[in-house]
Amino acid sequence: MLTFIIIGITALVSIQAFSNGQLFSKFVFAPNYISRTKEWHRFFTYGLLHGDWMHLLFNMFAFYSFGQAVESAYKNLYPGSGSFLYLFLYISALPISSLVDYFQHKNNPNYMAVGASGAVSAVIFSSVLIYPTGGILIFPIPFSIPAYIFGPLFLGFSAYMSKDPNSRIGHAAHFYGAVYGLVFTIITIPGIVTHFIQEVFG
Repeated sequence: MLTFIIIGITALVSIQAFSNGQLFSKFVFAPNYISRTKEWHRFFTYGLLHGDWMHLLFNMFAFYSFGQAVESAYKNLYPGSGSFLYLFLYISALPISSLVDYFQHKNNPNYMAVGASGAVSAVIFSSVLIYPTGGILIFPIPFSIPAYIFGPLFLGFSAYMSKDPNSRIGHAAHFYGAVYGLVFTIITIPGIVTHFIQEVFG
């Protein structure tokens, strides 16, 4: 249920911001502006914005594909607080995944970023630990890749691409969001590492 609510709110705000420059300017992640004005809300609101329809659809489809499984896992493990933990994972991943970009670009007045990719990466990598043998489809590869293989490949690719100063994709946010998703899941689900090892090698 929370997954659909998050998707709905994100889609509504993103679509409105496509034609509302004032809303976009108020919510966008702009490290230099944050540093000067202390508008800390931007660490969260940028996740409600997307650059275009394709960006929005790709992120929300990925979130839909993995979010429901992670949400269900937390609800089953923690009947009273599972929904809160899942929501906290998503929301807290937004500022944490963008911290490196903030410090790297806080003196750059031209740098801006939008998109829920960091939070979505956190949810995806929580799913990797919980369901390590699940298949993940990556376009244009015509077959699914086990999650435990996808994970290291994604982290390595994101770490490598984050060093490209000309890339317009937030690879650093992807990387740190993914790492945060792993750490959060290890902390909140006792025995998840043992479960992961048993699933992969058992």
